[in-house]
Amino acid sequence: MMTTPTHIPVALERTLELLAPALQEPGALVVDMTVGLGGHAEALLQTFPHIHLLGIDRDPRALELSTERLAPHSDRLTLVHARYDELADVLSQHYPSAPVRGILLDAGVSSMQLDVAERGFSYMAAGALDMRMNQEVGESAADLINSLSEVELADLFRRYGDEPLATRYARAIVAARVERPITTTDQLVEILDQATPQAHTRRGHSAKRVFQALRIAVNKELESLEAALPQALDALDVGGRIVVLSYQSGEDRLVKHLIEKRVSVQTPVDLPVVPEADQPTMRWVVKGPESATAAEQETNPRSQSVRLRAAEKIRREVGS
Repeated sequence: MMTTPTHIPVALERTLELLAPALQEPGALVVDMTVGLGGHAEALLQTFPHIHLLGIDRDPRALELSTERLAPHSDRLTLVHARYDELADVLSQHYPSAPVRGILLDAGVSSMQLDVAERGFSYMAAGALDMRMNQEVGESAADLINSLSEVELADLFRRYGDEPLATRYARAIVAARVERPITTTDQLVEILDQATPQAHTRRGHSAKRVFQALRIAVNKELESLEAALPQALDALDVGGRIVVLSYQSGEDRLVKHLIEKRVSVQTPVDLPVVPEADQPTMRWVVKGPESATAAEQETNPRSQSVRLRAAEKIRREVGS
């Protein structure tokens, strides 16, 4: 039986502080692109009683829980089951003419997914090796673990998990699955533990990076982020702000690159006049990346890896 997990939103006060200057007008529209259990959304609705909030999530269970949590604000709330890379379509359907004043994109896995063993996200609890944010579609982590070659597994662990023992772990997984398929989290953890040299020192559990890499691959998180962020930047009204929380170096590099393209002049430096089409449309508010405060990291361990960046729209794109 699944229970409602606890939820402490990461960088909550900082997010409210950064979005506040853009949310002063009555009826301002805010988009929470990964509403999850509704922690950030609830704080936004309580702090800014004049805003409307559009919350998106690909996880049906998360939307059930956030709908219940945010019920007191239902007259200022729209929740939609969708991936965040479908933002343009969602806005077109629900708010076709409303200017977007604030956007939060929290790219991390939610507490609900981590804390419910049946979802298979956590290396700390036994469960099916699933990891799909929407369990109705796509390949599971078990599908990848049992089908990818040793080379493909090692590349996945390095690329999405920054795992220094990627080759060693991939070799151990391929050897173990010859005996029987790897279908549970505890099976995989045992394989990784046995393959980790005693002399090898690291921060955190031996399975942490592998589980992260599998989750990112299963849910195509980087591909989705690469498609979603430009839609978010396009949707912002002039003076609107976006806050992005990422938790892995590949995510953060992608966020920096996509926003930097809008912050920088896109013409040769020796050109005497910069055409309007090449003028920056964004400015950094937090180029950063910022980490969580020491106090927050102590009270909320999941904030320890967060990287926060924020930007403001300063000009419309030509033709929009």
